[in-house]
Amino acid sequence: VAGLAHVAGGGAGPRQAAVIILAGIAGSQMFNALTALIIAQSASAEQARGIMFWLLGNLSGVRWPDSWLAVPVAALGLAVTLWHIRTLDAFAFGAEAAAALGIDLRRAQAVLIATAALVTAVMVSIAGAIGFVGLVVPHAMRFLVGTRHGRLVPATALAGAVFLVLSDVVSRIVIPGQVLPIGVITALIGAPGFALVMIRGRRR
Repeated sequence: VAGLAHVAGGGAGPRQAAVIILAGIAGSQMFNALTALIIAQSASAEQARGIMFWLLGNLSGVRWPDSWLAVPVAALGLAVTLWHIRTLDAFAFGAEAAAALGIDLRRAQAVLIATAALVTAVMVSIAGAIGFVGLVVPHAMRFLVGTRHGRLVPATALAGAVFLVLSDVVSRIVIPGQVLPIGVITALIGAPGFALVMIRGRRR
């Protein structure tokens, strides 16, 4: 996604954000199609059902030994983010402003994107793809604790964990005798929440 956005040349400001979003949509659709193709060719009907259930996010198969991988990676991601708090605060004013403050944009973006990709890959390999947690929770916390990343990053990490656990509980009790994928619950909550964030941002 980063490579495609770079080749497409997003410029700065709103156009840069739009190019990254479009690159993300293109990458997501392509790899979703490849995933579906692999599943269709390699799995039986029952296996395909289990894989699709897992792809929507599910903590039922997660065991304590998985924490030996998840916890260190999560701690690493949090540590790297906290180390770049001043950089993130500078980015809030735009890439040009951050560069004017002497920040190495390429290095900072490379480190932060690589860290986010690593943490996401490990968590998805354990629990599947659970959407909207990382998209909605940071915006919600920004309204509560402000935009300073020294407070925003720890608050978002804690709130994201709480939100995920609550979504897991809801997925197990909303339909008696059946466990829903957590991604269904987070999407039903997160999509309207993200729509409100967009509307509020437009009004500003």
